[in-house]
Amino acid sequence: MKIAYTDAFREQAVTKAYHRGDRTIHSIATELDVKYHTLKNGMKSPKAKTGPAGDGPRRARDWSAAQRLHALLETHELEDQPLSAWCRQHGVYPHHLQAWREAFEHADGLLAPTTRGELRDLKDQNKHLERELKRKEKALAETAALLVLQKKFQALWEDQDE
Repeated sequence: MKIAYTDAFREQAVTKAYHRGDRTIHSIATELDVKYHTLKNGMKSPKAKTGPAGDGPRRARDWSAAQRLHALLETHELEDQPLSAWCRQHGVYPHHLQAWREAFEHADGLLAPTTRGELRDLKDQNKHLERELKRKEKALAETAALLVLQKKFQALWEDQDE
């Protein structure tokens, strides 16, 4: 028999699962009297609005430069266990923080920050220009071949006229 849960209950269960701390999803499912896979699928669904980091980005590569700098400032003096706890809470790994720190240390300051959208637009523009270049190269090669054929044809007619 299939149990129909209300949207409010689903949202509350998913929120509880995302903010579970050191508890497992299985224990949350048992506590809520919901099947494990039902809760897990609810977390995967696009309706699940609340991620593990709350309002922040879910993946490390989605963090903006300002968010990365803020994270580095917050974790500057944290050691092993507190740092790991902070990382779990915010959905990043300590090696991400280390890479961000190195990137900020070696940043030029002359480089303008680009957003993901700008980068995608530049990649699309690059692909478009490459396609246009290939098309024009083919047209140029075809024109050159036609000119060679025209010269051969004229030479052939001149030989026949003599």
